[in-house]
Amino acid sequence: MVNSGQENGFGWILTLGALVLFVGVAAGAFGAHGLKNVLSEYSRGVYEKAVFYHLVHGLAILLVAILASSSAYSDSSLPRLIAYCLTGGVVLFSGSLYLLAITEVKWLGAITPLGGTLFLLAWGLLAYLPFSVGAD
Repeated sequence: MVNSGQENGFGWILTLGALVLFVGVAAGAFGAHGLKNVLSEYSRGVYEKAVFYHLVHGLAILLVAILASSSAYSDSSLPRLIAYCLTGGVVLFSGSLYLLAITEVKWLGAITPLGGTLFLLAWGLLAYLPFSVGAD
């Protein structure tokens, strides 16, 4: 059974996912229109990669919100942790790539793997989620 998400305090994850996606779409539009003639071909590719990972992981946050609203996972703290990891991953991974593309400051690329690690942790925790509550 699915509830509104407010009873278990997970409704904020849905809002977070929607906001992450809002910013991702805005960043994509800005890159496609505002930066079209500013970025080099290499930087455009970096920027597009940032938008792609931003949007994919925004959708993942929505998935976590849906799962968190399920009675099967309503008592688990893992959805909250997964949402934090995904959000942190977007900020560090995509954020560093956005800045790298715009500024071409190469050391920003050293931050990107930290975000990637948070993405991997989130996906691993999501895979573990059904086993953490004894669901099939």
